[in-house]
Amino acid sequence: MDEGLTIVYTGKGKGKTTAALGIALRATGYAKKTCMIQFIKGSWHYGEMYSSKRLEPEFEMVAIGKGFVGIIDDKSPKTEHERVAAEAIKISTEKIQSGKYDIVILDEINYAINLGLVEIEDVINLIKTKPPKLDLILTGNYAKDKIIELADLVTEMKEIKHPFQYGVKAKKGIDF
Repeated sequence: MDEGLTIVYTGKGKGKTTAALGIALRATGYAKKTCMIQFIKGSWHYGEMYSSKRLEPEFEMVAIGKGFVGIIDDKSPKTEHERVAAEAIKISTEKIQSGKYDIVILDEINYAINLGLVEIEDVINLIKTKPPKLDLILTGNYAKDKIIELADLVTEMKEIKHPFQYGVKAKKGIDF
């Protein structure tokens, strides 16, 4: 099948970004070009920031977000998050339409829509105008019904048990 897919990883369980990165790792093995644009995590330090360099030139990561909105250490006004998200949409459009990539991952874009940082119409436009052979992956909790309807594959991660529930903090290499 040469037709590109639209894939959505959503839900409250862990593993949405990890699933998208799994596809990127697999694709790199076939010399396919992947670009991941991170809408939220950009200002944090986490494993994929470092490991992505090892997958170059097949894998490119653009970490543009300012961190998770409204959590304890978020000192940026919402308008700054919105400005950066608008820039991420612009970059996403350029990367998707460039013809340079086999796969584009829009990491945490569903979360950005839910927070009102990104307009759903802009994301729908990205899906509808993607090149026919491009695989487009959207991650993040709270995927909207309109996005789900347009997707070819949707997986919902469901949390059943998480170490955080009994006091274990995020673990380097597992959670970030």
